[in-house]
Amino acid sequence: MDIEPVVNASFDHIFRFSQEQVIQFAELTGDNNPLHLDADYAATTSFKRPIIHGMLGATVFTKVLGTQFPGFGSIYLKQTLEFLRPMFVDNEYKAVFTIKTIDPAKHIAEISTEIVDATTKKVVTRGIATMINQEIF
Repeated sequence: MDIEPVVNASFDHIFRFSQEQVIQFAELTGDNNPLHLDADYAATTSFKRPIIHGMLGATVFTKVLGTQFPGFGSIYLKQTLEFLRPMFVDNEYKAVFTIKTIDPAKHIAEISTEIVDATTKKVVTRGIATMINQEIF
């Protein structure tokens, strides 16, 4: 990914999660809330169907920031998160990243992180990642 490390530079990543990945995340974390795993239970909620764990959705941030930009050698210092809308399995989402600040003396950048529903164009999750990368920033 060829991103210029300047304020307001933006990039995105398209992704989706399967129900199998939701099950694996539940097994890994121990969060077996039936809202994520049981369609009959979820049907009784305001969502009407199972939703993805908010924290599973947010893993796209660490994937992209750790492997694509700023990439290898990066250290995550902080991540704020707001879960605004539910995410559903097999829906397409776009993670959008925008560099907000760069402190070259400390090699630190603040990068806005958003997940947008590709169909509705509504933001489902948002936050700010604070990253250090000695070579990029």
